[in-house]
Order: sequence, then C-alpha cells, then structure tokens
Amino acid sequence: MQTIKGPAIFLAQFAGDQAPFDTLDGLAGWVAGLGYKGVQIPSWDARLFDLRTAADSQDYCDEIAGLLAEKGLAITELSTHLQGQLVAVHPAYDAQFDGFAVPEVRGNPTARQAWAVEQLKLAAVASRRLGLEAHATFSGALAWPYVYPWPQRPAGLVEDAFAELARRWRPILDVFDDNGVDVAFELHPGEDLHDGITFEMFLDRVGHHPRANILYDPSHFVLQQLSYLAFLDIYHDYVRCFHVKDAEFRPSGRSGVYGGYQSWVDRPGRFRSLGDGQVDFAQVFSKMAQYDFGGWAVLEWECALKHPAVGVAEGAPFIARHIVQVTDTAFDDFAAGGADRALNRHLMGISE
Repeated sequence: MQTIKGPAIFLAQFAGDQAPFDTLDGLAGWVAGLGYKGVQIPSWDARLFDLRTAADSQDYCDEIAGLLAEKGLAITELSTHLQGQLVAVHPAYDAQFDGFAVPEVRGNPTARQAWAVEQLKLAAVASRRLGLEAHATFSGALAWPYVYPWPQRPAGLVEDAFAELARRWRPILDVFDDNGVDVAFELHPGEDLHDGITFEMFLDRVGHHPRANILYDPSHFVLQQLSYLAFLDIYHDYVRCFHVKDAEFRPSGRSGVYGGYQSWVDRPGRFRSLGDGQVDFAQVFSKMAQYDFGGWAVLEWECALKHPAVGVAEGAPFIARHIVQVTDTAFDDFAAGGADRALNRHLMGISE
C-alpha cells in the first residue's frame, strides 16, 4: 500500500488580478505558507502557466518546477477542464462556452473544437516534460441536454452521442499514451461522463483505452445521490486523481436534486468547505489507502457560504489529518507462528 501525497490545492479558483494571486510565484508562496505541499495548475490561465511553451521547452518546465520546489511545492497535475469541455459542445451551449476559448476561435465551433483538441495534446507533452503521471480534465458533452428523457429521446441518440465523443477523444488519448500520462476525467454533472454508467459507456467505445481514467470527487456524487464510497469499491482501478471537496444534500418539500433553478446558496445540493458538508472523508481516505491510491489529495475549494480565505486555511490541516499513513506490518504480526505446511495439514485433519 502507498500513502496518499498531500495536502495539495487546485489553483483555478484563486487566480486573480491582484498580488499575490496574479502570478504562479505569488500563489505558490501563499499556499505554501498555509501548509500545502502540491499545486494542480490550470493550464488555461496565462497569468500562471504558458501551456504551449511548456510543451515546446524542457527548460521552461524545469524553471516552473524549480520555482515551486524552492517553496516546498510539487506539481500534482495540469488541468485542462475548460479546454476538455470544448472538445464536445452541444449547440445549445455554444454561446455560453465560447468564453472558454481564445478570442480568435470564438463564434466558430469547428475552429474552437480544433483548438481545444490541440490544447489537450499540448498538455500531454507538457505533462511528460514535467514528470507527471496523470492529467485532470472534463469530457465535454453532446447528450447532456437529453439527460431527462422528455420528450422521449429518439432511438439511438445516446449511442450516437457517445460514439462521437469517443471518436473525438481517441486520438487525444493516443497522444497521452505516447507521452506516458493518464487522462483523468472528472465525472461531473453537465459532462457526458458524470457517473459510473456513463464512464463505462465511454470506456467501451474507446476500446478500454488504458489512458481513459477517472478524477474522483465525492462532492459531485453527493449532489447526484450516488454512493461515493461504493463507487470506489467498483472503480478504484481507474482513479488517477482526487479532488477533496465537500458537499451536502438537504432536500425539502419544495426542491430536490434539480434545485429549482435556485442559486447555489439556496439549492438543496450545494458544495461546502471541508468538514462543513456530509462527505465521510475518514471513510473516503481509508478506501483510497485500502485500494493503494498513491496520487495527490487536492483541495478544490467551492463553497457558497464560507469565505475562501477561511476555507483554504482550514483545508490543508483537514487533509493532513485524514491522510492515512499506511502500515507495512500487520497488527497481529507479534503472534505469527511462521509457515509450517505440516502443521497446516494437521490442523485441517489432512493425512499425508
């Protein structure tokens, strides 16, 4: 068994235009001072990271890694959540997702998709240059508008959507394979890959590609009312990344899973700072240790109530307390009698 690495933090929610949040150096100093040991870097934010340069230049990657190492930090993964979203966009969301892309491809879904695919391939090369083993992203979605079948979905629509999703992702997965990096899809409502069933559907259509894996975030399963602990029992072999994020689901007589179009603070299902929600992290971390997850425990902070500065300060010690330092001995080794095959046969009444 391996001990999970951490605590680490996803920087996407904290990048800003004011110091220390406007540079990687500034953010790194801030989170290191709070006790974090690793950072997951959003590859789309040029204030922090230049993805194309990282793919082209080993020197640049060494400089980034060195800058962080000076502060006692490691890179856990790169993230292409925004670019991954753009690999597959249903036309209903074209206008809303256009802002995720560079200005020159906005308003042109074909060019935008091609840009997103190139971004993922750059991320594969950059991840290899940085010595990373996994990469965090979204799958995008073509079938999501039809998740609740009314009017009834036309026969074959979901199958066709997943076939197309797989067609788009297969070449990307191949590039990650060439670079020795796993793709970890965050299973998330709004994505075609949002639970175990949809991940299996995708996995079948990409021929069980060895680089198609999972970013595990229990908060999204709380909001779906899916068993986040049983999920680990089933899919632990595919978990390559881990977002430590809390959530709660408190349905009422007026609203449930769908939330009634309410703001996050008023929804029955909402994200919370660590320890303020309903996720049983003692069991989550125990299962991660049991199943030999050796990656990073990465805080993704999202909360509709608590101030981010408080949530982030609380996050590092919370994760550190929950990491299971795995044992290399059994608790009853003191009573072990050694191996004696003759004794074993005698105890079971087996004659020679």
